[in-house]
Amino acid sequence: MKKSILYFSCLLTVAAVACNDANDKHDGHGKASGPRTLVDSLKKSLDDDHIVGMSKMGKLTRAEQTTRRLLDSIAKLPASSEKAAATYKNQLDTLQKELSYAEAAMDKWMMEYREDSLANDEAERIKYLRAEQLKVTKVKEAILSGLQKADSLIKGKF
Repeated sequence: MKKSILYFSCLLTVAAVACNDANDKHDGHGKASGPRTLVDSLKKSLDDDHIVGMSKMGKLTRAEQTTRRLLDSIAKLPASSEKAAATYKNQLDTLQKELSYAEAAMDKWMMEYREDSLANDEAERIKYLRAEQLKVTKVKEAILSGLQKADSLIKGKF
């Protein structure tokens, strides 16, 4: 429940920021002018990756739950059947770790990211935003990769 509230709050914040920024990005003729500075470009790219990752969090949670349920089911099998499912169990264990990492990485990134960090020093702000871009891209890729593996391993049962 706590995570759901955190995700929902994050989405609302991103939506509010996006709506406020939309008013500033028109050239007076109704056409969007796009990012005006390197900082704007970096923030937009960072926000885009964050939104992609966040949009998959519900599916990621369902994939984790399905993986846990399958692992629990395998653990309840008779010894002979459990032995036959050992390879699948190992794949599920690996998947579970990858999905958990992706979720924890997104949570960690969101808690540590400070949008207004170094606002008074543009050069340092650019360095910070570039480093954060690398982090959030890695998180997004972990989420997408984990979901792709889940789709192939548990055939969309989540």
